[in-house]
Amino acid sequence: MNLWQLHIFCKVIELKSFSRTGEVIHLSQPTISTHIKDLENYFECRLIDRMGKQALPTRAGELLYGYARRLLLLSEETKSAVAAFNGKLSGRLVIGGSTIPGAYLLPKVIGEFTKQYKDITVSISISDTKKIVEDTQKGLIEFGIVGGKSSAKGIVQEKLMEDEMCLVVPSDHRWASRKSVTVSMLQKEPFLIREQGSGTLSSLKNSLSQNHIDFQSFHIVAEMGSTTAVIQGIKNRIGVSILSPIAIQEELQTGSLSALSVDGLDLKRSFYLTRHGQRTPSPIAHTFIRFLHETVESSGSS
Repeated sequence: MNLWQLHIFCKVIELKSFSRTGEVIHLSQPTISTHIKDLENYFECRLIDRMGKQALPTRAGELLYGYARRLLLLSEETKSAVAAFNGKLSGRLVIGGSTIPGAYLLPKVIGEFTKQYKDITVSISISDTKKIVEDTQKGLIEFGIVGGKSSAKGIVQEKLMEDEMCLVVPSDHRWASRKSVTVSMLQKEPFLIREQGSGTLSSLKNSLSQNHIDFQSFHIVAEMGSTTAVIQGIKNRIGVSILSPIAIQEELQTGSLSALSVDGLDLKRSFYLTRHGQRTPSPIAHTFIRFLHETVESSGSS
């Protein structure tokens, strides 16, 4: 077993394909198959099943994938640590972000960061808050930026920036010209929510709970797995929803959506830098976190 084999194995799992993996890492499909077979011989068990056109991990494969990701991450940390010791910061940083920070905040920061540090590659995993916290716990990512507080074991969080969610409706909705609505009005309207584990949903529930409002009293018509899906649902008049204005900046500028507040409901929340308290950040992670703080402070003061 070696790191190159584990790298190939992880790519097959992530791409769900031997042929696509070969295209990405420039190896023939038979060579990819040989590496996987060598791993299976080493562990004396099947790691990947071919299900039609997809390559899916077995139970043993899922177990190996978790450890392989951690080993590959540790390998990158080792390279960057030695490079930093020699006065040159280079390598790969793997981080995570829940939907809003991952899709709308981090890409811009990463772009500016890699312009300044040209020998560093940043890989970002975007998922819901629960998954990002879990990946941080397991060591699959160095740290994450999420929109909800976590009490998970070993996790430490620090507030990075504040966000104030708003009620979002189509531009031709009867409320579009209003500045606000009451909770009772909102409870009667078809309502869209994010999936369980979402920081946006968790923040909304917390806001309602603080005002002794039952979340189940809302007329929930659909639960959607991404902010993009919720936005499309609003545009297609399936219902209205409460979202971060960061996610709808373009729609607000073009006038396709309108944002308003909900009387008596505090929709403020924070984004948190989330890491494992017992793991020391790699030199690259330490540098990126400092750069992230400087970027946030600069945008806040401008």
